[in-house]
Amino acid sequence: MRIMIEDEEFEVRIDGPDAAPALLLSNSLSSDMSMWEDQIPLWSQHFRVIRYDQRGHGGSTVSPAPYSMEQLGRDALSVLDALGVQRAHFCGLSMGGMVGMWLLTHAPDRVDRAVLANTAAYMGPADLWNGRVAAAEAGGMEALVDSTIARWFPEAFRAAAPETIERMRAMILRTPAVGYQGSCLAIRDMDQRETIKGIRNPVLVIIGSKDPATTPTDGEAIVAAIPGAQKCVLDAAHISNIEQATAFGAAVAAFLLGGEPGPGRRLRCALSGHTHSAA
Repeated sequence: MRIMIEDEEFEVRIDGPDAAPALLLSNSLSSDMSMWEDQIPLWSQHFRVIRYDQRGHGGSTVSPAPYSMEQLGRDALSVLDALGVQRAHFCGLSMGGMVGMWLLTHAPDRVDRAVLANTAAYMGPADLWNGRVAAAEAGGMEALVDSTIARWFPEAFRAAAPETIERMRAMILRTPAVGYQGSCLAIRDMDQRETIKGIRNPVLVIIGSKDPATTPTDGEAIVAAIPGAQKCVLDAAHISNIEQATAFGAAVAAFLLGGEPGPGRRLRCALSGHTHSAA
């Protein structure tokens, strides 16, 4: 369904019981809400799962570049407001995780538990993002799709799951170039390394052990910065919820339900507590 936020349309989908706790999902750069399809059957058993396409992506508004992380964060809050949701769990991957850090810092009362997956509090250098903006300007998403797929998934997975890769390619290619550019600039200008030290909500950081984009070092830095943050390390590259769909879904569900996905659940996930004092 489409909802209006200050004369701008946002594409939203809700799965699960109306009376269940709300779970807001936030997509990565050059993706849309369809990236979560593998997890919806499990999560919708326990939560009222709210998916939305971020600004400039999918069926949501494509406003002129640049965007800011504050703007993207306020979009998420506006989606909750439009649906009458005062407080929700949160799960975001990559750019979605950056939005989650903004929410936890600026609107912690609107978030219960939060999962920050395959993300970073800072992603330099600026030239990296300027180059991607220029590539999208010159050649559209066609100029970026191959390099994006290579960052998202390791070669072995690409060879073993061709149908999934084609689905991901189609999702990237239908991303509006202007939306991609605006979001790149939001990431370029973001630096949340200091502000996340004030987060007090329960947080799970999911790290891809083979992630070349938001590296394990980036993920560990978030764990070290947020007091009490837990971590889950998956054998995956950047889009770990696709590459390790079952393990990702189970780890998130266990954390949001108040537990820890330990060895008894047979997940390829190492979960541990980490306090700021031990960082």
